[in-house]
Amino acid sequence: MNSLSTLKHVLAAGLLAATLSPAMAADEPVEHPVIKRPYKLAPSADLVYSIKARQRGISLAGESVSNWRAGDGKYSLLAETKAALFGKIFEQRSEGTVDDYGLAPAQFVEKRFRKEAATTTFKRDSKTIVFSEGDDSYPLKGGEQDRNSTVWQLASVARAAPEKFVAGSEWTFFVAGRRDAEPWTFKVVKEDKVATGLGEVAAIHLVKAPPSNKQGQQVDLWLAPSLEWYPVKVTFADEDGDYVEQTLQKIIKK
Repeated sequence: MNSLSTLKHVLAAGLLAATLSPAMAADEPVEHPVIKRPYKLAPSADLVYSIKARQRGISLAGESVSNWRAGDGKYSLLAETKAALFGKIFEQRSEGTVDDYGLAPAQFVEKRFRKEAATTTFKRDSKTIVFSEGDDSYPLKGGEQDRNSTVWQLASVARAAPEKFVAGSEWTFFVAGRRDAEPWTFKVVKEDKVATGLGEVAAIHLVKAPPSNKQGQQVDLWLAPSLEWYPVKVTFADEDGDYVEQTLQKIIKK
C-alpha cells in the first residue's frame, strides 16, 4: 500500500478533530435526547497534539492543533491536522453561541484531504439542522452538538460537576456530522495516568463504543482535571487492530 492509500485509511479512521463514528441513516428511527446540564466552559487555548497511526501495517505520524475560543456569549473551534509529505490533510471549524444548554453551534464545516468542504447548519429560526451533503434534516430541540464541539461540551459539563464523572456514569449528546445525526454516549471507565508532552497527568478515561447492533470504531477519550479538563489523549481502535492515537504535547493559553 502506498502513502496516499495509507493516508486515506487514517482519515477514514478518524482524529479528535475528525468523525468519531459514522451516524445512522436518517430514515432509521433516531432517538433525540434533550438533556440540560450545568456547564462551565474551558478557558480559551491552543492545544497541540502529536498523531500516530497504524493502518494495515503501515505507520503514519503528524500533528493536530485545536484553537479553542470562548467568551462574550460565543465560541469558536478550529482544528487542523497535518502529516509529513502531505501538509494539511484535515480541517474542522465549529462556531456558534452559548445558551442554557452550553455550546450552541451555528455552523460546522469539515474539509478532508482532496475533497470539497461539507457544511452543517443549525438553523435556529426554523429549528432544524440541515446539511450541504444531502437533503436530510433533523429537528433542533436544544443541546445539539456537532462532531467538533461535542468533546468540548463534554469537558464543560465535567468542569461544572466533576464529582459526577465516576466509573460507570454515562453522558449522552445528540451529534450532527457531515450529512446526518445520532446520539453519542460516553461512559466513564476509570482514572488513568497519561504520558503527555507536559509530563504524566491524571485523566478521566471515557469510552464511546459502537452501537451494539453495528460494527465500528471504539473511541477512547481522556480528560485531565488538572489541565482544565482539556482532552489530553484520544484513540480510535478498529476490530482488526488498526488505530489512530492523538496525544497532547503543548497548551498555549489565550
